[in-house]
Amino acid sequence: MSNVADAMIDVLAEAGVRHVFGVPSGPWAPFMDAMRTGPVEYVLTSTEAAAGFMADVCSRITGQPGACYGTFGPGATNLCTGVGAAYLDRSPVLAFTTEAPESMRHRTLQMHIDHQALFAPLTKWTTRLSPTTVRQTLRRAVQVATSEVPGPVHIGLPADIGKQAAAPEMGSAPVQQGAAMAAPDAAQLEHMADLLRQAKRPLLVVGLSCLRATGHDALVRFVERQRLPVVFSPMAKGFISEQHPAYAGVLFHALSNIVAETIQDADLVLALGYDPIEFNYEDWLTAVPLVHVDTVPADVDASCHLAAEVVGDIGAALHFLAQLPPLPHAWDLSALEDRRRRLFDTLTAPRSSLAPSQVVSAVQELLPEDGWLACDVGAHTHLIGQLWHASRPGQLIMTNGWSSMGFGIPAALAAKLCQPQQKVVCITGDGGFLMMVGEMATAMRLGLAVVVVVLVDRHLQLITVKQERQGYPCYGTPLFPAAYPTPSHYFGVPVLPATTVAEVHEAIAQGLAASGPVIVEASVDPSEYDEIILRPHKLAERA
Repeated sequence: MSNVADAMIDVLAEAGVRHVFGVPSGPWAPFMDAMRTGPVEYVLTSTEAAAGFMADVCSRITGQPGACYGTFGPGATNLCTGVGAAYLDRSPVLAFTTEAPESMRHRTLQMHIDHQALFAPLTKWTTRLSPTTVRQTLRRAVQVATSEVPGPVHIGLPADIGKQAAAPEMGSAPVQQGAAMAAPDAAQLEHMADLLRQAKRPLLVVGLSCLRATGHDALVRFVERQRLPVVFSPMAKGFISEQHPAYAGVLFHALSNIVAETIQDADLVLALGYDPIEFNYEDWLTAVPLVHVDTVPADVDASCHLAAEVVGDIGAALHFLAQLPPLPHAWDLSALEDRRRRLFDTLTAPRSSLAPSQVVSAVQELLPEDGWLACDVGAHTHLIGQLWHASRPGQLIMTNGWSSMGFGIPAALAAKLCQPQQKVVCITGDGGFLMMVGEMATAMRLGLAVVVVVLVDRHLQLITVKQERQGYPCYGTPLFPAAYPTPSHYFGVPVLPATTVAEVHEAIAQGLAASGPVIVEASVDPSEYDEIILRPHKLAERA
């Protein structure tokens, strides 16, 4: 008879989990020993938040659940930051924490809080493991995490459970992911088609849920046949090229006033897989009719004109759309081409000093097409979201639902673990780097050849911009009192300084050729952020 730790790791392996990320504790030792000789690898991180981020990104890349761990109290609260990312960025993750044994749950204990209450608002389900139902509970957790809309499940591990015997479970079904979505109602699909035929300038808006849909090729065929303008949410980039005649830009990122010109011209919006976790509909939608196609009903404000909903399997809806004959429309695609040119010409305009856009362009030029870019959160996110040319959906790894600083470095490490043959670059601000610099020790220990490009401007620049626009002086945002000498390494990871475009190219090329992690410190002039990050009011009012 196996113990609980062995049984748990067996089920994780059956579910396709290959790594469990976390910071260990004494009660976690039996589980670590079960992983020591099994197919699931335990990965020590510097912080539990990073463990959650890495589990999130592993699930995105592999299509299997991610897994992470934190101990009592502070371990669990730290883990919440990463689990929240999985929750609002829609990733199936199994989050384990050590809890008080059953006999002590209601006593006053060191480090003890109610983990079930803590994780309830951050997960789809929270439960505790029992020796009598180990396999059933874990299999149900996988089903819940992977069903629509996917997200994390929290599983509490009583501190004394690891070595206990796991009861045999006769006739248990194997691990199954969440059930497939039913096809949308035929009447809903036909109503959508009728509205498209009646519109003169229908606009496509593609969102995060499309990344989970089958039939990506059907979406491309629909766009190719109809040649209607397509706007993307930031996390949905990559379905078509940024140079495609139908490409109209990204919502709410740099120079979104140019994107708003196309939105303003539309007389119908067809939102495919649009998840308002990135941006609410009412933040950008004009008074035109909205057709919402997703796995769940639309979450809209009363100000929105919801003309139709198509709820169910997005892949089936895309297949239906791909079969439609060409729709007559009145779009001026030459005007769309002009807007696209203005967008990218402005973002790549020459600068007198090293600008963040020049660093991003250097990474774009040097990173192979099959590589991965992990983007942290900050002023640079607005730039990258619009400027980066994604070669495929998901290739730009970002967090836009949870939007936590510090995401970038753990995301890059997870990408490299899952795709060791591909090149991986992270772009982060110096604020995000400070939050996760300890994970450079993780990268060094695991021998992960990632390039971490740090945009050094010595401020929390996005907050500085917002202060200035509200009429406040810069206060509380400087990270360093003045320029500092570039260190030679962090935890053995070499640091390459760069202050010119040529030096940036040389440093990134050197980093991509290295056999281990490399940090590129690019000292940038952040002034372009004030020009390209627009004031936070409704997109439709910007045109």
